[in-house]
Amino acid sequence: MATITTPATRRLHYAWIILAMGMLVVFGALGLARFGYGVILPSMQASLGLSNTQAGALVSANLLGYLILSAVGGVLAARYGARNVVAIGLAITGAGMLFTGLAGGFVAAMIWRALTGIGSGASNVPVMALMSAWFAKRRRGLASGIAVGGSSIALIVAGPLVPRLLSVYGESGWRVSWFLFGGTTLALAALGFILLRNRPGEMGLSPAGEEAGHAPASTGGGGLNWGDVYRSITVWHLGLVYIAFGFSYIIYMTFFTKYLIAEGGYSKESAGAMFMMMGWFSLFSGLIWGAVSDAIGRKRALILVYLIHTLAFGLFGLWPAPAGLTLSAILFGLAAWSIPAIMSATCGDVRGPQLAPAALGFITLFFGLGQAVGPSVAGAIADATGTFAPAFVLAAIVALLGAGGVLMLRSPSAVREP
Repeated sequence: MATITTPATRRLHYAWIILAMGMLVVFGALGLARFGYGVILPSMQASLGLSNTQAGALVSANLLGYLILSAVGGVLAARYGARNVVAIGLAITGAGMLFTGLAGGFVAAMIWRALTGIGSGASNVPVMALMSAWFAKRRRGLASGIAVGGSSIALIVAGPLVPRLLSVYGESGWRVSWFLFGGTTLALAALGFILLRNRPGEMGLSPAGEEAGHAPASTGGGGLNWGDVYRSITVWHLGLVYIAFGFSYIIYMTFFTKYLIAEGGYSKESAGAMFMMMGWFSLFSGLIWGAVSDAIGRKRALILVYLIHTLAFGLFGLWPAPAGLTLSAILFGLAAWSIPAIMSATCGDVRGPQLAPAALGFITLFFGLGQAVGPSVAGAIADATGTFAPAFVLAAIVALLGAGGVLMLRSPSAVREP
């Protein structure tokens, strides 16, 4: 347990405040900003007259922005403090969503979705790396798993909320949805600046879960060997494996609601209910799989999750009956955010808490590449074939390749933490 100085901290280590705020950051930066698009898409696409290829390109623009900032977000956080970078990034995310609600056509929507992605990259990567700074190694998987649950909360909220706004505001409902999402995220940016702290040493604490007697973590950034991150074979391998998750899951999440409505015969309300159901099943996925990875190892947990994703995506494309679609949503929900949680914990394992933001930012570049390409490819496939089914099958194949890549990964537990 961490070194404790007051009765209040004996009851609650500040790491848990950091974790709660981290979940809220993920809720805004990813849950609303990225996954909210999936449930808004059918109405937004119809209102702006977008093709499936253009709808996919909007996601790619968002994720390209995310990719750009993820390349430097972790380094900026390590040098200037995660608190400042996260708060500014989340404010940019909120502003991007507000402007998306004002878009009058494809080009404007693409610009504002890209801006939203820039903010998401600047806020999500550093806040996930904070889990490595505030929690000892044996609790990092658990902490990261709880934090990524913010995306699940967003699915639970957006699933029924967006159809309700559409029914109340009609054709403008998708715009009102973006206004609401953006305003909420701006409020979270202010809250994050108030509550977040860069490392336990700032408060005279050690990471939560660290054995008594350890000295508080250093607050300095000197002496860090940044080259260790970029020369690490394990970090590069993690990045290459991460591409498979980025490419496959974003196809599923982006066109989930669209597929249910356009090809599954679902109403907007019933598709939203399915989206919400997936959110409920995913609520504890990161927590559970983060803890599982703490217990059985990151490598074994990653292989299991990639195989579950393979089955979920394959069912969605090959068994479009209600039973198959529902089973697919349940399976994906059970393992939805597990890979980011495990990857975040692994970066702390192999590079240590101070270099974890840079390592996570680096592998997120690969993740972002997969995400940026996936939706455009899926949209083009749907326009060419008249159905999204082949795109979901492609996602399943790529997820299976991800499992194979993990199988060849050197076990992160064998790498000595600096």
